[in-house]
Amino acid sequence: MAEQLYTIPVNDAFDTDCECPVCAMYIKLENDALDYTLGPSYMEEDVRAMTDKVGFCKEHAKKMYERGNRLGMALMYQTHTYGVIEAMSKLKPETKSGFLKKADNSSLINYVRNMSDSCFICDRIEKVLDRYIVTIMYLWKHDEVFKEKYKNSKGFCMDHYAMLVEYASKELSGKELESFMEITEKLFIDNMKRVKEDLDWFINKFDYRYKDESWKNGKDALPRMLGKVNSLDIQE
Repeated sequence: MAEQLYTIPVNDAFDTDCECPVCAMYIKLENDALDYTLGPSYMEEDVRAMTDKVGFCKEHAKKMYERGNRLGMALMYQTHTYGVIEAMSKLKPETKSGFLKKADNSSLINYVRNMSDSCFICDRIEKVLDRYIVTIMYLWKHDEVFKEKYKNSKGFCMDHYAMLVEYASKELSGKELESFMEITEKLFIDNMKRVKEDLDWFINKFDYRYKDESWKNGKDALPRMLGKVNSLDIQE
């Protein structure tokens, strides 16, 4: 079964002390995808064909730039922009409009919006992350050790909580689905409350009445809450 191929990275993520194991999977996939894209692969014909076609989203363009391979990135953008210029040249904006007809620039606008949303790295991540989530459902059904590991996790960010609910509705049924939903909801709510209490204490520490008190678990509460709500990985 294909899902068994992904049991190791899924178990590794749930062994990690983090606020969302699915975020841990995503971060690992993202780093691997960035390394792959900016490694020797950027000279491979099939990779260049894909990057030429779909380009990169704003977030991953920035992360690629920060990694320092300026030549590799320049070569990919050189050929990518050839296609953009060619396509945009055929989609010149209309300026004429009249009483019965308005200028129709929908094709140009749709092209730009679609290109802004397309990303070689996002596509690479999402393809594998999809299999990881399916593997979670597979392990839930077949591996009692994993099930206990899942129950003892620190919950999930909002996006990945919704993703787990969505996939469970398709992959599980009956008592397995009922149990998964109940436990997943409890993990999400209980751990969101836990981080919120830490955030409350973080705020209290800026009140002079608490200045001599211990930070408890509040010192890193804000980045952890950003992880829970916005799926951000902020290291301090």
